[in-house]
Amino acid sequence: MDGPYWIFIAELLLAFGVAYLVFFWTLRGAKRRIREEGREILEISRRKAEVEAMEIRSKTQAEIEGLRSDFERAEQRSELEIEMKLKEIRSHEESLGLLDHQLQLRQRQIEKELDEVATSRRNLSDLNKNLQRTMANLASMDVEEIKQALREQVRLDCEDELRKQRREIMERSESEVHLEAKRTVLAAMQRIASKPNNDITATVVQLPNDDMKGRIIGREGRNIKCFEMATGTTLLIDESPSMVLVSSFDPVRREIAKTALERLVADGRIHPATIEEFVNEASVDMKQILEDAGEAAVRQLKISRLHPEIISLLGKLKFRTSYSQNVLEHSVECGFLASIIASELGLDPNIAKRAALLHDIGKAIDGENEGSHALVGAQFVEKLGEDQIVVNAVAAHHEEVPPESLYAGVVILADTISAVRPGARMESMTAYIDRLKELEEVACSFDGVSAAYAIQAGREVRVIVDPNVADDQQARELATLVRRKIQSTLEFPSSIRVTVIREQRFVETAK
Repeated sequence: MDGPYWIFIAELLLAFGVAYLVFFWTLRGAKRRIREEGREILEISRRKAEVEAMEIRSKTQAEIEGLRSDFERAEQRSELEIEMKLKEIRSHEESLGLLDHQLQLRQRQIEKELDEVATSRRNLSDLNKNLQRTMANLASMDVEEIKQALREQVRLDCEDELRKQRREIMERSESEVHLEAKRTVLAAMQRIASKPNNDITATVVQLPNDDMKGRIIGREGRNIKCFEMATGTTLLIDESPSMVLVSSFDPVRREIAKTALERLVADGRIHPATIEEFVNEASVDMKQILEDAGEAAVRQLKISRLHPEIISLLGKLKFRTSYSQNVLEHSVECGFLASIIASELGLDPNIAKRAALLHDIGKAIDGENEGSHALVGAQFVEKLGEDQIVVNAVAAHHEEVPPESLYAGVVILADTISAVRPGARMESMTAYIDRLKELEEVACSFDGVSAAYAIQAGREVRVIVDPNVADDQQARELATLVRRKIQSTLEFPSSIRVTVIREQRFVETAK
């Protein structure tokens, strides 16, 4: 019994040992699996946390951008309101000045009337004295002497009456002439139906979808920066669906940018190389547009035998404004008015409308020519063989030289009628454009500057520096110099940010 008993005990212990080992390995494997599952759960939790953090960061960034946009729009509205208030204040000041001037005139008139009353009193006193002397003389005169004195007095009275009647006839004739002139001008004005000018500084370009906005912006804004530098305009991309706003005070730049952007969107390949290619093509097409506009104006007025250079220069007036009035439309309108007025006065309407069409052509000539636009335009058309009557009418339409014919007076009158009609001009827009031009001229006055563009309604000027002329340190110093000159020479609302850009490109072509 002792032998089998110990064997049983040994087998039992062995079984317990095997069971323990199996349990130990099973437990160890379970712990390992639990540990690995815990690590996977932690990794998944960490990734979820990162994704949620990125989403929160994106939402926060979007909210910040939205608040920034709201703030900028509120700031723009505030600036517009302040400008309107300033306009109202200036209008009130002008009204007060006018009232003060009227009061001064009234005071002078009252003083003049008081002087006349005093003079009348003195004359009445002298007349009374003369009457007394006359009565005394009559008492000592005989009948014949009295008759002779009466005949002399009647002759003097008749001469005075004749002079008075002659003066009344002359005044009546002059009044009739003025009335006839007003009738002629009114008839010409009634036959010309004009529309008010609405000058805009932005153009909308429609996009096929909102994804195109991201392609226009490009990686890190590369495409939009290249487009703005090539065209000198500003692209405004906001939350408006499927549209981009092209903004610039220069209508020629704006039209070139609009045409180039529409072609880029239709082509689909948007990167710096194609942007420059399409901008160059749009600039070439703009020259043809200007020639077509000049020819259309000439056909509209039915004018013949105009020099091709004059026609091409007339087309440039399509993109010029004077006090927000389109200069080409103004010139055509003056042509019609001058033709009508000349017909009423018995003059040649063809000469009148020819001179009126060309009267503002000097505004399209480059600023290198010295003198006013009237004198420069007269010299230009004279050089190209225009008649002296037309040349003098162009030079004299602002009365800088004496008019030598009735046609010059007709052009002056037509120019005045077209300019003073309701809705024709608005001085505030012209002052705004002049301020932007002065801002660009100040920036271009420094050495090493290849181009300068006023953007953001004049709140920023971008200065393009030639990298071969100025290094980075000089470009940084140039920004300070431009800022100081703007502060010392220009008057401007709010603030102006000066951005100096120095960029080098290295291009190689593999064949």
